[in-house]
Amino acid sequence: MITPVLITLFERDLNKLTEEITQYPDDSSLWVVKDGIKNSGGNLCLHCTGSLQHFIGAVLGDSGYIRNREAEFNLKNISKHKLLNEIENAKVAVKDALEQTSKKELEKNYPLPINGETVTTEYLLLHMLTHLNYHIGQITYHRRLLGFPQEQEQEQAK
Repeated sequence: MITPVLITLFERDLNKLTEEITQYPDDSSLWVVKDGIKNSGGNLCLHCTGSLQHFIGAVLGDSGYIRNREAEFNLKNISKHKLLNEIENAKVAVKDALEQTSKKELEKNYPLPINGETVTTEYLLLHMLTHLNYHIGQITYHRRLLGFPQEQEQEQAK
């Protein structure tokens, strides 16, 4: 069954999100935007965790999470600590929901349309995994564009 694999991949990628957020030197750097960039690393993190907690945690796992998508892109100056907590919350929500999801449920239509289309739950889960990775890439680019390389890159430059 695919759910154990998905649990492993979501955990791996949420750990990568944690690494990326941790690489920002301070809370304020998470919220900087430059010309031509619409979203900060902090807002992209909120978007990733919000969408996972909603589409997987609440819809599939009945977690009770209430999403505020507008806030994901408009809130500012949230501490790195709180963002890291949201990543942990998303990990728990995803794992709990996927552990409850049967093979038959994966084959059924997901309860909500995605981009106006009816898709299977399995499709939704793969979509969410690629969506997460897309935004992790944006966060990596944002952080590096602002001049905050990873610690190993800083060591190599010395």
